Amino acid sequence: MSRRRALGQHFLRDPLVARAIVDALGPSRRDLVVEIGPGEGALTDVLAGRAGHVIALEIDRELVERLRRRLPVVEIVEADARTWDYGLIARPADGQALVVGNLPYSVGKPIVAALMAARRAIDRMVLMLQREVAERLAAPPGSKVYGALSVLTQAVCDVELTLRVPPGAFRPPPQVESAVVRVTPRAQSRVPEPLEARFRAVVRAAFASRRKMLANALAGGLGVPLATAREAATACGVDPARRAETLTIEEFVALTSRL
Repeated sequence: MSRRRALGQHFLRDPLVARAIVDALGPSRRDLVVEIGPGEGALTDVLAGRAGHVIALEIDRELVERLRRRLPVVEIVEADARTWDYGLIARPADGQALVVGNLPYSVGKPIVAALMAARRAIDRMVLMLQREVAERLAAPPGSKVYGALSVLTQAVCDVELTLRVPPGAFRPPPQVESAVVRVTPRAQSRVPEPLEARFRAVVRAAFASRRKMLANALAGGLGVPLATAREAATACGVDPARRAETLTIEEFVALTSRL
């Protein structure tokens, strides 16, 4: 348990929440499901009865052994979900490749980043995260929590906040609330492929100094003259005095192209 606490992991113990999460994922007998952090198997139990093949990634060796004894129909893999290669997921010929998990609070963002990098191999993800992180992933422009994570995720995926989960649904109860997001990779990214690297740099620069006006943040973050940042924004129809959290993804794309 001490290692799980160090990772910020809390065991899901509410069967109603487990079923709601699996319902949001919507697996069928034709589908492959990769579960991240099965823990004591609350989600795994439900998945085993509804999916065609379940691969569960668990870092704790003792939990791996327990799950293998209790759920022989599930492929339990001892692995670190931060570094496991999701790009190697083999989509079934007549089904979908799905990912689900109760992500440890302390490593939720790096796991999400790994999933985004491998999104072309995945049809749908349902992830439980610390509520603040989940809300940032799904936040619309103008929201107080809309930031680089929101823009970079929503540029390549559709994100929907589906469920809030109280601390009492876990053992031990965490100090904060959790929330579940359904993330569906888009068939076509909103960012043209040649602009992807520059787009990430522009978005991160824009949000690096949230209190600064857009042009000032871009000039400082990208190392370009302030006049250049102002001219680029103006040419795109974006007021250079706006704040980054007010820009839509389409405006960020236009700004990246101009820069």
